[in-house]
Amino acid sequence: MVGHDPLSTRVANTLYKMVGSQLTARFRKKAGEETLPGDAVLVENLPGLPSNAVLFLNLIPWDDDEDGTAVQVLRVGINNILTSCENKGFGSVALPVLGAGIALRFPDIEVARVLLEEVQKFEQSRASKTPFLVRITIHPTDTEASEVFKAFTKNIHSPDQVSTSKRIVLLGKTGSGKSNLANTIFGEAELFATYNSPNSGTTECQTETRTVKGRSITLIDTPGFFDSERSEEDIKPEIMSCITECAPGPHAFLIVLKVDRFTEHEQAVITKILQYFSEDALKYAVIVFTHGDQLPKGKTIQEFVSKNKNLSDLVKKCGSRCHIFDNKYWKNKQQNDYRSNQFQVEDLLNTVDKMVMENSGGYYTNGMLQTVEEEIKKEEEQIKQSSGNMQQEEIRQHAKRNVSNRFLIQLAGTATGALLGAFFGVEALLRLVIKDVKGPELMKYMKGFLIGRAPAAAAAVGAEAAVVATGAAISLTTAALATGVMGGIIGHDAAEGAETAMEAAERAANAVRDKRQSVLRLQ
Repeated sequence: MVGHDPLSTRVANTLYKMVGSQLTARFRKKAGEETLPGDAVLVENLPGLPSNAVLFLNLIPWDDDEDGTAVQVLRVGINNILTSCENKGFGSVALPVLGAGIALRFPDIEVARVLLEEVQKFEQSRASKTPFLVRITIHPTDTEASEVFKAFTKNIHSPDQVSTSKRIVLLGKTGSGKSNLANTIFGEAELFATYNSPNSGTTECQTETRTVKGRSITLIDTPGFFDSERSEEDIKPEIMSCITECAPGPHAFLIVLKVDRFTEHEQAVITKILQYFSEDALKYAVIVFTHGDQLPKGKTIQEFVSKNKNLSDLVKKCGSRCHIFDNKYWKNKQQNDYRSNQFQVEDLLNTVDKMVMENSGGYYTNGMLQTVEEEIKKEEEQIKQSSGNMQQEEIRQHAKRNVSNRFLIQLAGTATGALLGAFFGVEALLRLVIKDVKGPELMKYMKGFLIGRAPAAAAAVGAEAAVVATGAAISLTTAALATGVMGGIIGHDAAEGAETAMEAAERAANAVRDKRQSVLRLQ
């Protein structure tokens, strides 16, 4: 209802036609002369209704602010409704698209976001184990609201499936400030390991989960996947670890860059990012700048980005999602100050919420991530049968480690660039990696595909597609794809039977070198 008027919305008027004046009379008796925004008035035992009670919720009209007063009142009201139902021992509640009518004017997509977030919070916090059903009731002619809610709910997982925590992967070059950013988001100074040396940095994936501003957030800090200084073989175990940590897929990628003069080095990082990411993956990406003290006074990060075409193009590909932090000088600034980490954390999390909503409430996934999740599930079942009283979270961690190690051995002969491409959804590279994991038949097909290739392409297999030189595998040209596949096939066959990733890598590298030598002798 709008304010204290029980007949101010279409739903209430429909109920009035069914019940008559007893609806308003019992409301007045229960509510008195006044209710406050967010109050829920419970009216029970109304004749002629197939329900135990009706709740009247006092809301204020939409104020064009997705985190403004109107939304906060809606959140409080939803929580009051659910708590009232719980206290009364009801088994279910039916919620309309609260506030979306002509009186309150909330956009359907905002109602969906807020309503489902509050229902999930209530589910996670309630002590009772008694089943409680929440229905969303939508008028049959309201096709727009119906589509919004269907899209938003289709990827919501229950706690016994994948954790409801939002999985966020931090990506960037060593020294960009990924680990410090993770600490800033969680508000814990030393949770993620940080290093002062430009030659150091995160050398393995670190995953932590915390509650931030009412949201469960899982941050996955990664090594410098886009560093040209590191051997691609060195980072392959960490790519596989990252894939298993965020399976069945991340809700967001945070691509971390420094506010700095945009040189050839920075452009090289952008080039690599665009090389590995698919357009679909960029729909789930946010550009986050660190070292905000370098931003000229009086300027926003959007204004800074607009001065460089390449940077501007990247941000546009990411839906114009762009934020800025300073992990050194902005720590203790006021909440309402743009140059404040408190302000930016809230703003960033709102952006992630909105992005998830725009992506139908789901996470980014592809064939590689789905395959990994399937294997994790199988591994979990095996561990459960022999683990005794091990907790679910511990079971999942064991399963992820086992699957990561197993895949790493299987993929030891696959080019690192192909593995990265598969993670971020470059389809040609995805096929290359998936075939190593799942497809003996596909292996035969790819071998057949390469029979009769030109001698130059065959020579390139030895020279460019080896485990230790992966440039060919990250190109999307037909010839380079063929050589990358051949390198993967040679390495895959050689690695079969290896007991560790290191042994598999050595076997694969030796096999490709031998292949190269035999091709050169034939020439």
